[in-house]
Amino acid sequence: MTKIRDRLEVSTAAQFKALGHPLRQRLLFALGKEAATISQLAVALGTAKGNIAHHLGVLRDAGMVHVAETRQVRGGTEQYYRRSAELFDFVGEGARANNTITLQAVAAELENADPDPMLTLRNIRLTADQAAELTATLEQLVHDLTDAGPGESRYGVVVSLYRPRQPPAKA
Repeated sequence: MTKIRDRLEVSTAAQFKALGHPLRQRLLFALGKEAATISQLAVALGTAKGNIAHHLGVLRDAGMVHVAETRQVRGGTEQYYRRSAELFDFVGEGARANNTITLQAVAAELENADPDPMLTLRNIRLTADQAAELTATLEQLVHDLTDAGPGESRYGVVVSLYRPRQPPAKA
């Protein structure tokens, strides 16, 4: 069984292209640390097995998922897919373009989240130093989270600090 890496730097055009569809992002969310079959993923995401198989193939070709194990079942071999890394770091030219697709995938997950998700949006004026300090604090908070282990519920965590478009200042 292949061990899942801690981090994978997503920086190539092929990797960003693989993440260019919200269902592929949702597949990565669904896999988490556990391996799953095409059938299990199809049920979890409410879509056809052929659709799942296609998108898993794209992710596999980009090195983002792999076949972790196989099992003989009636009439064939069942493949269990696993993420290639626990964390994906988006860097380079494709990183910003990927944000929109990632947020679309998160929005699709939020629609059926149970229990109701916590979502807070706040706009506040910060100095550049305050923004840098908040970024560092949020990154450390997420990094320090400890996985509770098998048998416990999984949760998604989305953290972002950004500068929204603003009207020009009064003259």
